[in-house]
Amino acid sequence: MSVRGSPDDASTAAQEFLPDVPSGVEDLRWRASGARWLATAALTLGLSAAAACSPDVAGPAAPSPGLPDPRRPTATISTPARSPSTSPGPGATRPGIRLVAVPRPDGSFDITEEVMLPKATNILQVQLPSSGEQLPGMMTRTSPTAGNLRVQADGMNVPLASTEITTTTDVPLTTAATTLRLTYRLSGSTVRRTESRPERAASAIRPLTTIAEGGLPTNLTVRGGRLLNAVCPLLTETRCAVGNPPELSVLQGIPADKALVVLQLDLPQPQ
Repeated sequence: MSVRGSPDDASTAAQEFLPDVPSGVEDLRWRASGARWLATAALTLGLSAAAACSPDVAGPAAPSPGLPDPRRPTATISTPARSPSTSPGPGATRPGIRLVAVPRPDGSFDITEEVMLPKATNILQVQLPSSGEQLPGMMTRTSPTAGNLRVQADGMNVPLASTEITTTTDVPLTTAATTLRLTYRLSGSTVRRTESRPERAASAIRPLTTIAEGGLPTNLTVRGGRLLNAVCPLLTETRCAVGNPPELSVLQGIPADKALVVLQLDLPQPQ
């Protein structure tokens, strides 16, 4: 005779057959689920990194060094032009004399001398050009004078007992100086060559400061009129014209004690 058990007995029997530790199948299912989660996370991170590195995706970037930043004004650097008064040469940037002579229709010259001495002095010795009676191209007596003389020593005006120079003389300075600037009008040093051409003339010029430092290089420039020739009687090679008319000039760097120049020129016409 068969005996049927109660439902509670069946349930108890079923629980007795359930393992206390999960089976291998359940473990595999758990591992598979974790692996899928890790793969999903890795894929998400990979896509994020690729998007950040992709050139198609806009992102913050440093401005190109070759392109100006439009938010900032562009600075312009300019080099100051050199002033004519500081152009290099004797009398300006190194010891020497720079003389500029501007002829006038009456045969006189407005002259500027800029002098730089190798050492300071408080006495300026001045000397006029020689008389033309023994000078080539002139051979006629002349009486040079320098009028309306003004002197600056190291940029300061020097008070003068007389503004007219008629012979070799000493001009005392108020203080020892190495840079000098003289302006004056040279008269009585020109000979007219012909009556038919009154503008044709010969003139003797030399720096007033010639004997201050005999070896100083001297640059002499004539501005105005028409220079035809230049002769330096105290040089071994007496012709000291450079170039050809109308671009003629006087040899540069003549020692000061030999810088006596006879100019052959056409004077400017009266206005």
